[in-house]
Amino acid sequence: MKRIAGLFITATIASFTTIAIYKTFDNYKQSDGLIINDTRSEPKNIFHYANLPLGPETSVDFTIASQKTVNAVVHVKTVYEGQTKTYIDPFYEYLWGGGNSKYHQYKDPDRHGSGSGVIISADGYIATNNHVIKGADNIEVTLNNKRTYSAKIIGVDPSTDIALIKIEETDLPSIRFGNSDEVKVGEWVLAVGNPYNLTSTVTAGIVSAKGRNIDILRDKFKIESFIQTDAAVNPGNSGGALVNTIGDLIGINSAIASPTGSYSGYSFAIPVNMVRKVVKDLQEFGEVQRAFIGVTIQNVDEQMADELGLKEVSGVFINGIVDNGEAKQKGVRKGDIIKKINQVEVINVPELQEQIGKYRPGDKILITIMRDGEKISLPIVLKNRFGNTNIVKERVSSLVLHGATFEPINKGQMKELNTAHGVQITKLGPGKLKKAGIKEGFVITRIDRRNIENTDEVATALNYKKGGVLIEGIYPDGIRAYYGFGI
Repeated sequence: MKRIAGLFITATIASFTTIAIYKTFDNYKQSDGLIINDTRSEPKNIFHYANLPLGPETSVDFTIASQKTVNAVVHVKTVYEGQTKTYIDPFYEYLWGGGNSKYHQYKDPDRHGSGSGVIISADGYIATNNHVIKGADNIEVTLNNKRTYSAKIIGVDPSTDIALIKIEETDLPSIRFGNSDEVKVGEWVLAVGNPYNLTSTVTAGIVSAKGRNIDILRDKFKIESFIQTDAAVNPGNSGGALVNTIGDLIGINSAIASPTGSYSGYSFAIPVNMVRKVVKDLQEFGEVQRAFIGVTIQNVDEQMADELGLKEVSGVFINGIVDNGEAKQKGVRKGDIIKKINQVEVINVPELQEQIGKYRPGDKILITIMRDGEKISLPIVLKNRFGNTNIVKERVSSLVLHGATFEPINKGQMKELNTAHGVQITKLGPGKLKKAGIKEGFVITRIDRRNIENTDEVATALNYKKGGVLIEGIYPDGIRAYYGFGI
């Protein structure tokens, strides 16, 4: 019995010694940073690695889309010639005076800019942003194969920030149009462009949101319904391509949201369905044919939804009806809520503007509205801004306002005066402008520090102005002048 008891005690001591040695070794491993989680237990950490995609995305291949599109995205370089300015020599005036002033001229240095563009047809038509080529004296396009061409402007649309330019060449690689209505939040996309003059750059991300209005455009009839992505876009990407994983064009990259001017996670592209319509109009007519329903609108918010007893905070509220508009003729009422255009649901104002922006005056659409809890579908024939279905071929050329007659200047005058824009006062009668000291022949280039490119913009700037106004411009002899007065 003593022998058996001794063996049992010895075995027990050996077991405890083994356990103590194992624990000591295990603690040593942990202190060395080699901690192994027990995968059998319920994990307490709710955070997971975000760079390990699960499911179908593991098979996404970006190389095919990159190869299909990189050769169809071009580098757009612009030159803005420096203006020649005239000034009076103050020393000569002081010494001699008596009206014997001596005039001197100097020329500002040329400025340069760059962006991107997308070849949309084999015969040299290229879509880009209006802000990329706006006011440029010379436009140069460089292909991915390093060949360089001079480009001409076919047309621009400040309302959507789209421009159409052309180079003289054939058999060019082009990108196939996709369908931006079918783009889904969360799907993979590629941004192709030339950031910081780094040509043929491809970045990847996902669609973060649709129908974004970032209030970046200043045109009276602006349409902002951007596709938001987290694909890296930087200065120089503007005008470049946003494509899906099969290489179809789904947008034109246009802007970034950044406190520094460089990419910080948010980029915005113009939907390709809007681009397609705009460039087609510019190619056929030289100007976009803008269509209107004939209503004034606002977003549905939570307070409005509660007041109207709506189940969803979505749709577009009609807060006014245009007297000669199609909507009024078809029975649309103030207080109706627009839910669909044809079969496409619209959640907010940008999405509604995007859908209407795809059509021309004279096109027929089906508008679905909510009224007193009931959905009603009404056929609408879209009209232009003048209330008819005619094609608008040009802007208003002549304007009479405040006793002055305004006319647009031609390219020859622009070159002679070293300006990229302006409207000339061709006749001047009694009124605010004459009283302020402005003389006939004066070319207005800016009103309240905003560039003036046509008579529509003069009317917008002066018709609705209250208080002080600042007008800048240049006379035919090259003398620049500034006038401030009240309206």
